[in-house]
Formats: sequence, C-alpha cells, structure tokens
Amino acid sequence: MTRTETGEFQGNGGRVFWQAWLPEGEPRAVAVIVHGYAEHSGRYAHVAGRLNDAGIAAYALDHIGHGRSDGGVNANIESADAAADNVATMLSTAARRHPGLPKFLIAHSMGGLITAYLATRAPLDVTGIALSAPAVDIDTGNAVQKLVAPLLSRFTPNLPVLKIDSKLVSRDPEVVRAYDADPLNYHGGAPARTATEMLKAGDFVKAHASQLTAPLLVQQGTADGLVSITSSDVLEQGAGSKDKTVLRYDGLYHEIYNEPEQDKVLTDLVNWLDAHIPAAG
Repeated sequence: MTRTETGEFQGNGGRVFWQAWLPEGEPRAVAVIVHGYAEHSGRYAHVAGRLNDAGIAAYALDHIGHGRSDGGVNANIESADAAADNVATMLSTAARRHPGLPKFLIAHSMGGLITAYLATRAPLDVTGIALSAPAVDIDTGNAVQKLVAPLLSRFTPNLPVLKIDSKLVSRDPEVVRAYDADPLNYHGGAPARTATEMLKAGDFVKAHASQLTAPLLVQQGTADGLVSITSSDVLEQGAGSKDKTVLRYDGLYHEIYNEPEQDKVLTDLVNWLDAHIPAAG
C-alpha cells in the first residue's frame, strides 16, 4: 500500500511545499516529479502510483507561485534559476532520504523546460531524465511581444500576457472539467515574469542542449496544442546524451499522462525507468 508524506523547505523565492508517495517495502529507485505551468504536484498522484507499483519512491514539489508553495496561486515562478534551484533541492532531499538509490527526474511541460535548464546549466548527477511535452521550443507570441516581454517582466511581473485554453489539456472531458474546477490550478493569464523566464530558459537550453548528457526519454503527443512538437525535435537532435529515446504519440494532446491512452504512455515511462535501474547485486 502506498504511503504518503508531505513536507516543505525554504527554497529560492520562498517556502516550497512537497509531497511523496512511497511504495510498500524498500524502494529500488527514487524519482522527483516536476509539474508544469499553472498546475500543482497533486495532479501526479496517479503517475506516482504507477511508479510505486514498480518499486520507485516518488517525490514532487509545487513551484513557487503554484499549489501550496509561497507566492499564492498566481503562476509567477520569479525566475527560471529559482525554479531550477528548487528542483535541485527537492532532488537532493529525496536522495538524502533514500541514500544510494538511482535517481530520476520526471517532468512535464514547463517542468520539463526547468528540468532541461537545470541539466544544461551545470552537470547533474541523475540516473536518467524523462520529459513529457517539454516546453523547450516556445513559439507563442510575435516578435514585438517577445521584445516587450522583458520590460513587462521587470515593471509589471504579474501582468497577464497569455491565457491557455484548458480544452487543449486533454481529449478526456472529465480531465478538463477537473482541471477547470481545481482551486490549486491557476486559471488566469500567464504572468509576464513567468513567460519571459520561460523564453529565456528555452533559448538557453537550445543553445546548450549538448550539455544534457544523462540518459533521456522524451514523450509528446503529436496533437499537442500547448507546446510545439518541435520541442521534442530540439532535444532529439541536440541533446548530448548517447542514450536518447523519443516517443511521439499520434493524436494525443498536451497532458499525455492524462489522455485516454495514459496507460500506454505510463507503461512506456515505467519500462524505460526499469531498464535504467541497475540490477541488484
């Protein structure tokens, strides 16, 4: 039976809430789940359940400005560096609680971008990285909007500049209804600060993708209407990892873990993780 725990740490930008789902018995690996823009860690309980079934302890944090972390539910991450620092702290916290186990990062959308940024700005000690629809190649906004974004970020960081269409999250209407009704999700326009920081992080990752050398899994739906499918192409072509797997799912929307075909997607994820956990003994 899965056991849950919660905690917090003083992160870059404020207090960071985290939760963990722990399998029965001693885990064979540990994974940190990094959620996407405007959502929170609790939406990944079903993913953690699949990890637990495979003997993997799962931890997840709420970014600053998201869920139960400081900043309120305003989706302002403050900076890409702050968000990446907090993911690194969550990873070290999980590793300290399970010393000696293989460590993985599993990240979705903006979380995938932040994780890729973390892995490219400095060497990262992990057994593998799995990214779902990573928001690396951001094509939202015209040239003028992108030019003005840094000014808005500086002077009006919480100014809404873009609103996502929740209908593009999943083809399952129940998922969309739950997403819209969830008070821990942010339902307003993307803050100028977050949008600008994502653009900057995306540019950095594209320029330094060769520094991402850990074993890498990228999964994305071909009908993703929120993150360009070219994000997967960028990592497939540019990441420095010699162990790269890119899986594209025909017709799936953005949240592939919440699509009607999620069992297939999560089975692929768990099988990849399992193949990268060193054999005991």
